[in-house]
Amino acid sequence: MALENLSSLRHFGPELWLTASILAAFVGSMVRRLTWLWIPFLALALYSAFTGLSSEATYLFKGMLALDGMTGIFRLFFLLVALLTFILAAKSRELAAVARPEFRGLLLSVVLGMMLMASATNLLMAYLAMEMVSILSYALAASLKGNRRSHEAGLKYVIFGGVASGVMLFGLSILYGLTGSLDFAAIGHALAGGGANPLPLFFAMVLILAGLGFKIAAVPFHMWCPDVYEGAPISVTAFLSVGPKAAGFALLLRLFGGAIFDGGVSPIWPGLIALLSVATMTLGNLSALWQNNLKRLMAYSSIAHAGYLLMGVVLLNTQAMTAIVFYLFAYLLMNFGAFLVIAAIANENGSEEIDGVRGLWKRHPFLAVSMAIFLFSLTGLPPTFGFVGKLYLFAALIESGWFWLAVVGLLNSVISLAYYVRIAKAMLIDEGEEEVAKEKLPLLTGISLGVLAALTLILGVYWEPLRVFAEKTFVIL
Repeated sequence: MALENLSSLRHFGPELWLTASILAAFVGSMVRRLTWLWIPFLALALYSAFTGLSSEATYLFKGMLALDGMTGIFRLFFLLVALLTFILAAKSRELAAVARPEFRGLLLSVVLGMMLMASATNLLMAYLAMEMVSILSYALAASLKGNRRSHEAGLKYVIFGGVASGVMLFGLSILYGLTGSLDFAAIGHALAGGGANPLPLFFAMVLILAGLGFKIAAVPFHMWCPDVYEGAPISVTAFLSVGPKAAGFALLLRLFGGAIFDGGVSPIWPGLIALLSVATMTLGNLSALWQNNLKRLMAYSSIAHAGYLLMGVVLLNTQAMTAIVFYLFAYLLMNFGAFLVIAAIANENGSEEIDGVRGLWKRHPFLAVSMAIFLFSLTGLPPTFGFVGKLYLFAALIESGWFWLAVVGLLNSVISLAYYVRIAKAMLIDEGEEEVAKEKLPLLTGISLGVLAALTLILGVYWEPLRVFAEKTFVIL
């Protein structure tokens, strides 16, 4: 059932409160005493997203958006991404010269676009939401005034993003021409009827996959990722590595899982996506081995994690899609935890290199231990949340008969151990080359790190309630 526009508004609470928060952030740029006004609205958006979680499904705004379990989970996910990014940016010295109200407004607008991407059930709506995320992300990457690296990152992001957007739009237009509809469900019915010519359909899907591959930084559409991550502010890098990537996967699940694959397209597609997954995680991990800059290393690491997540896209059954969402939550905790440590070190000694963390154990034992927990979780070692996330992905593959892909994923996890342990060794064993003035860790950063590290460990040994919650709630229209 598709609700009318006015009836849809009462189910649109998180997006409406988030819009109010965006407006309040920009009002704060004009009225100095109201710079805090956006915070209560963001809190209301979080509350509305949490209380609005339900497995009941319907369509909003005459079928433009879906309200289902997947929408509810991703709403909560993206708002948590925003919250952690603001915590990361709160004490950032590199953002000292950036106009904070505008920065908050831009970032919250990207979050709104990501929420629309996750719930879109119409090609036009999906493309507009994706462009909203992309264009504002370009501005965030180039937000450091007078910083050549940041401006270069923004320019590269615009150029690569513009090409990917045009390619995807061409693919969407071919798909519309073949099926005669913009609606995902109608596209699925049209493809199931077998009326579409296979060759143009294959061509359209390749073009659409190229656009979505750019968003999730999958090989060979990843070229922008290391340079943009290195040039952007640390808080923006952390945001880009989790938020838009998760939004890309949400749209991939909605479009391919809910429409195109249900339409019974060519059986070669799972094999092609499996090869894409192998290329993405292998290139990401092998390239990360040679990196000395922590942000570039985390960029290649994020490419590798996109490869792991693509393993779930190969199956696109309920178990695999739940495993993808489960892994995204694990990635949210461990990746933001790692970037919180990188930001704290950069604030102290101005270094973003691995050399900058040498001897960290002696200066900041809490930072060193927390970082070690996040790195082991990113590798997928027990007892961490990252291990559980990979376990569910590998289990879904093995149960469906994709043994070779699970083995390749396991081998890639072993490769990733080499560069994550390299950082841990520098922190815990190596001596610092020069004395660095020790700075007191901000209270907010310390509390956030403690919470993220504790959750990474607790959910690594007792994850059952979260699994039950994800399985009961995750319903896709």
